Amino acid sequence: MTGKTPATPPILFPVPAPYQTGLDRPDGNRIFFALSGNPNGKPVLLLHGGPGSGMSDSARRHFDPAVWHIVQFDQRGCGKSTPNAGDFGNDLADNTTQHLVGDIEALREQFQVEDWLVFGSSWGATLALVYAQAFPGQVRAIILAGVTTTRWAEIDWLYNGLSIFLPEAFEKFVAAIPKPLRDRHPVAAYHALLNDIDPAVRQKAAFDWHYWEAGSISAEPQAGLPARWQDPAFVLARARLCVHYFENRAWLEDGQLLREAYRLAGIPGVLIQGRLDLQGPPTTAFALAKAWPGSELVMIENAGHSASDQGMAEAIMAAANHLADGA
Repeated sequence: MTGKTPATPPILFPVPAPYQTGLDRPDGNRIFFALSGNPNGKPVLLLHGGPGSGMSDSARRHFDPAVWHIVQFDQRGCGKSTPNAGDFGNDLADNTTQHLVGDIEALREQFQVEDWLVFGSSWGATLALVYAQAFPGQVRAIILAGVTTTRWAEIDWLYNGLSIFLPEAFEKFVAAIPKPLRDRHPVAAYHALLNDIDPAVRQKAAFDWHYWEAGSISAEPQAGLPARWQDPAFVLARARLCVHYFENRAWLEDGQLLREAYRLAGIPGVLIQGRLDLQGPPTTAFALAKAWPGSELVMIENAGHSASDQGMAEAIMAAANHLADGA
C-alpha cells in the first residue's frame, strides 16, 4: 500500500521519562538500558540504527506510554554501554551481530518478557530480523522502518554506488582516503583509517565518514552535520562500529535474511519505507515483503531514510496502535 504524506507533521507522544540501569554480561560488557512507559503494558523493544547510533528519546515517542512498556538499550560499544568503541584499546572482538542477539535475549529474560513487539529502524531493522529469525517464538510482531538486511549489495550501494546521486560529496569522501588505500573499497579503506594507531587520523576519518552519510539520510536538504554528529566522541565510536560491522558483512551469509524470511511466517510485520530513501532503497523492503508471509509494506511517498521525514512518524505510530489493538 502507499502511505499518504500528512499536510502537517504528526503530534508525537510526549517523551516518557525513562528509568535506567545496566546489565552486566559474562564477557565484561555492560549493556545500558532504559525502561519507560507503562510497567504493566505490552512490551516493545526498540532497536536503534547505526550500527552505533545509540538509543534516542525520539524513538519512544512513536509508542503510547499508557499502552506500551518500552525497552531500549545502547548496543555494545555505543552510548552508555561499556567498553566504548571509541576507545582504541577496544578491539571489538566481542562485538558482533550474534553478541547483540545474545544481549537482547538476556534483557528479555531479565525482564521476564514472554514475547514482545520488536521495532527496528535502519541497521536496527537488520538486527530485528536476525533476532526474530533466531527466536520467532519470542516475537509477537515486528515494525521496521528504513528497511535494511545488510547484504553486500546494500553496503556497496551506500558507500560506493550512491555516488551517482551525490558526486560532489563522494569526491570529498574518497579524496579523504590516503592514496595508498584508494585501491580498496571505501568501507575497507575507512576501516583501516579508523583503526590507525594515530588518534588524529581516526578522528578525522570519523568525521569524513559522517559527512558522507549526512548528505543522504533525509529527503529534505541537509546543512552540515546534525547536532549529535558534531560530537567527536560520538562520531568516533559510531564510525568504528559501522566499519567493523560492514567490513565483516555483519557476520551474515549474503542474502541470508531474505532467504530465511519464511521463519517469520505467522509473525505480523509492517515494513515502513520511504520512496526516496537513498540509504536503504525501496527494493529491499519490497523483496522482504514478498518473502515474508503475512507482512505489509507501507510505502511513504516523498520520504527518505530518516524516521523523522514527513509521513514516516505517522506510519510508525499507526502501525504500533494497530498492533497494540491486535496483540
